[in-house]
Amino acid sequence: MFKNKLVLPGLTWISLFLLIPCIIIFTYSFFERGVYGGIEYNFNLENYVRSFKWTYFKILLTSGQIAFLAASISVLIAFPAAYCITKANPKYQILLLFFMMLPFWSNYLIRTYSWMVLLNNQGLINNLLIYIGLIDEPIRLLYTKFSVIVGLVYNYLPFVVLSIYASLSTMNKEIIEASEDLGGNFFDTLIRVIIPLSLPGILAGFIFVFVLSVGNFITPDLLGGGKFLMIGNLIYDQFLSARDWPFGSSLSLILVTIMLSLLFIQSLILARKKL
Repeated sequence: MFKNKLVLPGLTWISLFLLIPCIIIFTYSFFERGVYGGIEYNFNLENYVRSFKWTYFKILLTSGQIAFLAASISVLIAFPAAYCITKANPKYQILLLFFMMLPFWSNYLIRTYSWMVLLNNQGLINNLLIYIGLIDEPIRLLYTKFSVIVGLVYNYLPFVVLSIYASLSTMNKEIIEASEDLGGNFFDTLIRVIIPLSLPGILAGFIFVFVLSVGNFITPDLLGGGKFLMIGNLIYDQFLSARDWPFGSSLSLILVTIMLSLLFIQSLILARKKL
């Protein structure tokens, strides 16, 4: 059936762990929660109607806002970092990328807990600010939107750097030289040449962070202290606490639809850039 039999293991893996679970979730979303949990097979659209009630829609908007800020900040930090790496001596570029990824050999939870230590009232950041005289008493950094965004940016930033670095490192250097020969200064070349040509990497990194952040539930739970409920936390609670699998399934399908739509928009933009 398949010309290349090497495709079969990949298709089997995708079918077992992606396609079939999505079909199950899609099916469950049209049923009802049982009295004691479980599923009652009464077909209806109530879960989707409930999903767009203001209480839950507001959580989705909050998730989108936090994910957008995390993705934007990640790009703003990652672009200069990736640009500096491309300007380094070629034999040191791999080493710089290695050191950038080195902290991420540790567990995600450990890295998140480390920020709890840094951001609490007796943490390093507050103590440093008091020591240099910027504040007189500790300020609240932990269990805020700020701490959630910091955690998301920290955990996903290296992937944005790699994405932008890939675009910058493959850029035609002759175009940059032509801009400089025509009298363009550094900022003109940056805005009119470098950034537009690296847009595929920037866009890929932005959407990568946004998609992962909007569905994240560990970072908001730990660094947000449960005070900022995101859509990932809501879905987690529906499956494991409320035992309302049909409603959790409908929320999951909505989130997956949003993510796939963003990835589709990204592919359209990149395809147009290649024309």
